[in-house]
Amino acid sequence: MGFPETRMRRLRTNAAMRRLVRETAVSVDDLVYPLFVREGEGIKEPIKSMDGCFHFSPDTIAAEAVEVASLGIPAVLLFGLPAHKDPTGSEAWAENGVVQRAIKEIKAETPDLLVITDVCLCEFTDHGHCGVIKGNAVDNDSTCELLARMALSHAQAGADIVAPSDMMDGRIKHIREALEENGFKDVAIMSYAAKYASAFYGPFRDAAESAPAFGDRRGYQMDPGNGNQAMAEIALDIEEGADIVMVKPALAYMDVIYRATQRFDCPIAAYNVSGEYMMVKTSAAAGLSDEEATMMEVLTSLKRAGADILITYFAKDVAKKLQQ
Repeated sequence: MGFPETRMRRLRTNAAMRRLVRETAVSVDDLVYPLFVREGEGIKEPIKSMDGCFHFSPDTIAAEAVEVASLGIPAVLLFGLPAHKDPTGSEAWAENGVVQRAIKEIKAETPDLLVITDVCLCEFTDHGHCGVIKGNAVDNDSTCELLARMALSHAQAGADIVAPSDMMDGRIKHIREALEENGFKDVAIMSYAAKYASAFYGPFRDAAESAPAFGDRRGYQMDPGNGNQAMAEIALDIEEGADIVMVKPALAYMDVIYRATQRFDCPIAAYNVSGEYMMVKTSAAAGLSDEEATMMEVLTSLKRAGADILITYFAKDVAKKLQQ
C-alpha cells in the first residue's frame, strides 16, 4: 500500500509517539568513562586539548569515580602517565605504579564500579611507541611478554577488565595465559581488536603525553582502508581469549562496527575517541551546532550500527541528560 493509506509521518507526530516507536536508544548502562591518572598528589588539572576532561592523581581520582558511579555509569577506563619513562616502559607493571595505585583507590571507594585498564606501553616508554624498539621498529614478540606483565599487575591491583590497545600480534594469548596461570581467570579482556592508525587521536596523544618521538604507528595499527582485515583481527583475538572486542575510532568506522556485530557473537565496544569528541565541542563552542543534540545523535548512531558498549568522554553528560 502507498500514499495516502500509508503515511510515515503518523509515527512522528509528537515526542511521545517518537519515543514509543524509537528503534535505538542510548542507555546509561552502555557507557564507559575514560580517566587519566598521573603521578603526584592533590592533582585535578584541566586537559587543555580536551575540554571538560582532567588529569587526576591517584589520591584524587577516587572522588571522580564516586561521581561517575553516582550517575549510574558502570565502568571507567584508566590511562596512566608515569613520572619516569624508559625504553621498555618498566613503570607499566610496577607494583606501586600510578595506574596500580589508582585502581586500589577507586576500588576502595566504589567497589562495584568496573575498572578497565588500558594495557599499552606508549605512555610509559621514552620513545612513545607501543612496545620495545629493536632497530627502527617495534618488536612484536618481546613486547607481548611485557604487555602480559602489565596486564597481570593491573589484575593484581584489582582491575576487572584489562584492555590491550597496542595491536601486537598474539598479545591476547599472552595476556590470557598470564591471567589464567596466576589465578585471575575471572578478569576479562577487552581487546582493541580493530584499532586504526587514525588522525582522530590527536587530542588524546597530548592528554596522555604519548606521541611517538619518531616515525608513526602505521606499522602496527590498522590501515584505514581495510575492513576485511578488521574481521580477521577480531576473529583472532576472540580465538585467543578476548571477551569483548573494540573498534576504534568509532564514527569513521561504523561499517566495521556493523560488520562485526553481524559476524561475531560477543560484546562489541566502540571508542568515541578524542578527535571525535573535540569536533563536537569545537563546533558547539563556535556556535555552529547544539552540543547536547550532536552528542546524543553521534552516540545513538553508534548504537544503531550495533555497538553494545560506548566508550566516550561524554559519558557523564549523557548520564545527566538521561536522568532529566
